[in-house]
Amino acid sequence: MQDVGLEVQHEENFRTHYARTLAGWCRNLVDNWDECVAEVGESTARVWGLYMAGSRLGFERNEIQLHHVLATKTVDGDSGYPLRHPF
Repeated sequence: MQDVGLEVQHEENFRTHYARTLAGWCRNLVDNWDECVAEVGESTARVWGLYMAGSRLGFERNEIQLHHVLATKTVDGDSGYPLRHPF
């Protein structure tokens, strides 16, 4: 990123957050199965369930990670980013 004039200001791994979120989404799909099937059909609902369950396992086992990277454009050595992280 530095080679194209960007400076990394913050990085965060959302792996554990996504594992928990996907667990909730899987539970929600099961709890609302009939409504989901009525809306999108059984084949699509099954694909959603498989995708979310597989992704959840990948995040839980640390086989998948998701990183959020905040970078700023640097001009003449100054990014304009505050010295203290604002959030």
